[in-house]
Amino acid sequence: MKGRMETELGSILIDTDVIATYAGSVAVECFGIVGMATVSMKDGLVRLLKKDSLKNGIQVTVEDNEISLDFHVIVAYGVSISAVADNLINNVKYKVEEFTGMEIHEINIYVEGVRPID
Repeated sequence: MKGRMETELGSILIDTDVIATYAGSVAVECFGIVGMATVSMKDGLVRLLKKDSLKNGIQVTVEDNEISLDFHVIVAYGVSISAVADNLINNVKYKVEEFTGMEIHEINIYVEGVRPID
């Protein structure tokens, strides 16, 4: 379902791919996040996504004009996962709410792997 905002002049519909792409760009700017990940259903291997396919590591659900986000990330080796997750949640919540005008209902983070920073 698309996000919807009502204004005096009409409705604004925001596609979930737009929200996912924006949330992915915010996520990779956070300290400790190496990148977004995707898990292959065929062999169960985790792949680091390139910058142009960030939305594939994020699942967006919009219900009653509230956004739920599931992030599949790879974190940097040697950093506190809880600190990275808190930073990610705070940054994404603030920036996505400002960008869309909708509230974040929940953010789930799935750490799919750990890698050294290049």
